[in-house]
Amino acid sequence: MARDDKEAAPGVARAALMFNPDTAPHYYVYLRSFEAVPRSIAVEVTAAPVRNTAEIEEAIARLGREPGGGLIVAGDAFTIVHQHLFIRLAQQHRVPAVYFLRTSVAQGALMSYGPDPYDNFRRSASYVDRILKGAKPADLPVQQPTKFELAINLKTARALGLQIPDRLLAIADEVIE
Repeated sequence: MARDDKEAAPGVARAALMFNPDTAPHYYVYLRSFEAVPRSIAVEVTAAPVRNTAEIEEAIARLGREPGGGLIVAGDAFTIVHQHLFIRLAQQHRVPAVYFLRTSVAQGALMSYGPDPYDNFRRSASYVDRILKGAKPADLPVQQPTKFELAINLKTARALGLQIPDRLLAIADEVIE
């Protein structure tokens, strides 16, 4: 969990990064990014591969049974398809969870932080234009997302017994009451 996430849920000591290794073979990139987080945040992030709904249910229930558990839902096709299940189970088992899509928060997720997909789509138009004008796709540089969004659901925070700091609310792109 990043520093802002830790501020929102200070009781989280360990977080499971949940993903499907069949649809997110790049999960190790996520894990490496957490290794770069300062140790002062004191959250241990571990991989939690899941391949079906039973494994999702088991993993989130396990997180809820032990104090200090948190959930990070990685961005992949599997987690998008099962987004409602992740949200429902995280609420049911009272597990603070961070998602990568802003739309998750409108559906009841506690928090999301990730690239703005609409900005990515807008920026891709210049690539299409360059290709239509004769550029070879292999010659075009890879673009990284440049705009990230933070969204917070205060209703879910209250249900989890969390007090979101004013500093986080001030920098959030969206706050759902």
